Amino acid sequence: MSNIELMEQMLPYAPLKIAAMENCLELGQKINDYIISFRTHSINEICDSPLYSNYHADSYLVGCSCPRFGSGEAKGILSESIRGTDLFIMTDVCNYSLTYSVNGYLNHMSPDDHYQDLKRIISAATGKAKRINVIMPFLYESRQHKRSKRESLDCALALEELHDMGVANIMTFDAHDPRVQNAIPLSGFDNFQPPYQFMKALFREVPDLKVDKKHLMIISPDEGAMNRAVYFSNVLGVDMGMFYKRRDYSTVVNGKNPIVAHEFLGDDVAGKDVIIVDDMIASGESMLDVARQLKERHAARVFVCTTFGLFTEGFDKFDEYYEKGFINKVITTNLTYLPPVTKEKPYFITADMSKFLALIIDSLNHDLTIGAVLDPTAKIHALLDKHNVF
Repeated sequence: MSNIELMEQMLPYAPLKIAAMENCLELGQKINDYIISFRTHSINEICDSPLYSNYHADSYLVGCSCPRFGSGEAKGILSESIRGTDLFIMTDVCNYSLTYSVNGYLNHMSPDDHYQDLKRIISAATGKAKRINVIMPFLYESRQHKRSKRESLDCALALEELHDMGVANIMTFDAHDPRVQNAIPLSGFDNFQPPYQFMKALFREVPDLKVDKKHLMIISPDEGAMNRAVYFSNVLGVDMGMFYKRRDYSTVVNGKNPIVAHEFLGDDVAGKDVIIVDDMIASGESMLDVARQLKERHAARVFVCTTFGLFTEGFDKFDEYYEKGFINKVITTNLTYLPPVTKEKPYFITADMSKFLALIIDSLNHDLTIGAVLDPTAKIHALLDKHNVF
């Protein structure tokens, strides 16, 4: 039985409200439209019951803002009552396109700024909403998830802070290391993966892709992405290879030991299409180096699948590698901000996550199990069967 059918048999935990912050307003609107569609076609025969008085709505979005004073200080404001509601607050801490003024100087918002604004909205809702949930697709400070020597442990501190503020559930995607949830063992923490959306987007854009051991191979660009690559290779029934980063541990550059070379472990990739799977593209240098080495090993086509496309160094290098034939497609989700220029790139594919997120929110609002959502294996197999028919 699907989650949509189960929802028809369950009461919602409380009236649903979604506070999509300015940094992810477009994604929030898409999610809102899907939930309206879900509920428009369900339980129409009992919607007259007082228990469902707020079930159908023209919009589940609640207005929220964080206006700033001239000094750069800010406050969180909710534009309507959220008393007794099941509130889902959405934030994209990687949206660098938003700006604010400090004493006449223009500042681009950093993850720290977005996180502070999130706390302001939580503070505005605390004691009023029946339950507060946070959807943070890119987990704040997730790259600083473990301590080495004398370092801060930022991600764990942030999770503890959200828990102490009354947040019941935290939902994120492809956390750098999901074990960081051990910092808040008594709170809800869900880490979702987008492999189904990757394959759906890839099959749509590359209909001639052959999924078998003779024609396709999954590549992990480093040891940290092994779990993702192992899952992909198992569910698709193809072989896997990996690169490991050989670093110079005698020097430190920008807080990291520089990469000397990428060494490959795996079968011959000659003549095969390859899919490189990772959680994020930051500057993209490591990913592009892996793609180049795969082409030098005579791989056929190179497809890059990554949950978060940050592109901190811009797109010039990606354009160059596409023109040289080192990469064919780059698939990334719309969970974080993507600049408008991505729509003009012939190699760029966006995997839309709005329907998936709408299903997650609607399921949690009904207190339904999300086990099927967490494990998309059956959906990928059905997608493969449909793809192989054509």
